[in-house]
Amino acid sequence: MCGRFNLIATPDEIIRHFQLQKLPPYQSSYNITPAQKILNIVELENKSLKAVNLFWGLVPSWSKDSKNSHHLINARAETVSEKPSFRAAFHKRRCLIVASGFYEWAKQESGKQAFHIHRQDQQPFAFAGLWEHWQYEQDTLYSCTIITTQATHIMQPIHERMPVIIPPDCYRQWLDKSADESLALPLLNNQAYAQMAATPVSDWVNNPRHDDEKCLQ
Repeated sequence: MCGRFNLIATPDEIIRHFQLQKLPPYQSSYNITPAQKILNIVELENKSLKAVNLFWGLVPSWSKDSKNSHHLINARAETVSEKPSFRAAFHKRRCLIVASGFYEWAKQESGKQAFHIHRQDQQPFAFAGLWEHWQYEQDTLYSCTIITTQATHIMQPIHERMPVIIPPDCYRQWLDKSADESLALPLLNNQAYAQMAATPVSDWVNNPRHDDEKCLQ
């Protein structure tokens, strides 16, 4: 499961990394939790990329209401192409969720130890995500979810699951909704973890209300 991450990269760093023209107003944060608007990259019909803010907690388009979105903050890579909640989005609505790092907790004899997982060069990166458009009468919601998979050797000492990270040279392949989804499935193998590091941090980050540099200390 991935239930907490951060985005502290500057707008210039994000624009440069994802080769964007501009960014919408977005909320940078040291401690992002579900049910917030988070920064995503999506592909438009003309193949250009656009940064948008989406609600974290996917609501399927066929859902009768949007109240249970907190249950769909993650989608399992093993079933994402088949499960009704995610199948349509995986086929046509894949996205990149922008991050600077994420948090996971390892069980230890003394309790749980928080770790900050980030790129070794401290640059932004992207989780594999899906997005949906839900509408009922006058209510509309654009939402997203983070895809997770089994832990690689880097993450296994910390947690059994981890978010899928898409390598920069595969961004276009992941977002291309005109391509067969069989081309997207191999990208769920987390080869991007080769450039990641896990740093232990204090329990300050445990409180979702804490949102400052102490989350990384």
